[in-house]
Amino acid sequence: MSTDYDALVIGGGQSGLAATHHLRRRGLSVALIEAGAEPVGSWPHYYDSLTLFSPARYSSLPGLPFPGDPERYPHRDEVIDYLRHYAKTLDAEIHTSQYVDTVTHDGHTFTAHSDTGTSYTAPRLIAATGGFGSPHIPTLPGQDAFTGKILHARQYRTPTEYMGQNVIVVGAGNSAVQIAAELAEHATVTLASRSPVKFVPQRPVGRDMHFWFAITGLDTLPIGHLLPHPPTALVFDTGRYKSALAARQPEARSMFTTLEANTAIWANNTVTDVDTIILATGYTPHLNYLNHIGAVTDAGRPRHKKGLSTTHRGLGYLGLEWQRSLSSASLRGVGRDARRLARQLHNRAG
Repeated sequence: MSTDYDALVIGGGQSGLAATHHLRRRGLSVALIEAGAEPVGSWPHYYDSLTLFSPARYSSLPGLPFPGDPERYPHRDEVIDYLRHYAKTLDAEIHTSQYVDTVTHDGHTFTAHSDTGTSYTAPRLIAATGGFGSPHIPTLPGQDAFTGKILHARQYRTPTEYMGQNVIVVGAGNSAVQIAAELAEHATVTLASRSPVKFVPQRPVGRDMHFWFAITGLDTLPIGHLLPHPPTALVFDTGRYKSALAARQPEARSMFTTLEANTAIWANNTVTDVDTIILATGYTPHLNYLNHIGAVTDAGRPRHKKGLSTTHRGLGYLGLEWQRSLSSASLRGVGRDARRLARQLHNRAG
């Protein structure tokens, strides 16, 4: 079965919803295609205690303010509820439980083929699938001989599952520190990273940093191409996490040199027992469905300039880290990129 539209949006998380909003505002018929059971993206799969680092005031998609106290930091489930409600405001066809495994292109029209046998066609396509489906999993020294458990942060949900264990969390970013600090209340935890954790004040001069990003205009500057890729790991902190590391709850150490049986060996030749290693090592764009048409590199990276494909007319990307600005991959910023991309694709396709 095949259905024709003016535009296809693959991925029903924050980026896909924002893209659909702006495409519909331009009068285009849209099919929003989501692999999950409802259009809320990967949010239900994140760990239970996840809290935004941006206040509700700065965590909205276009056309719908985040409800409640604008100064609070929303939790994961609040974001899910918000996205669920946002999807209901869209005048578009939303197709859930449709995993797109391949996209083809005949020189004019894109066809998205789902695992159910359904296909969707349009002259425009926005890839908004984020990175949750492609976790970055580095090879650890000695991991073949390790008898403990190795998992990615995407598989972590709650600290009580690791009660009494010896756990190493690998990483130096927000998720790594948040998970490690939470786990340290239930387990013996080491935070291992190749470079020291770099803290950024969450509330400089008494105001949340996003206030300063907005008032100075820094948040919207098109400087994404000037920023390092992959992004430098920074931890936004009110002082809680810096104090936790100072108290060695968790203990921060430089990366271990190797694993052996159920132990980790460190640079000073000390040996510690390890039950579980959690890799908070980030994600790469999940765009494997575009491999067939040559829109991505051999490493799976999109060929684009500020979200607009450099290989296929009518193809765009949304929600990439630092795609155009500091906020491109966030709730607060994806709407701006979506508006720009919808305008470009409206004019470019055909």
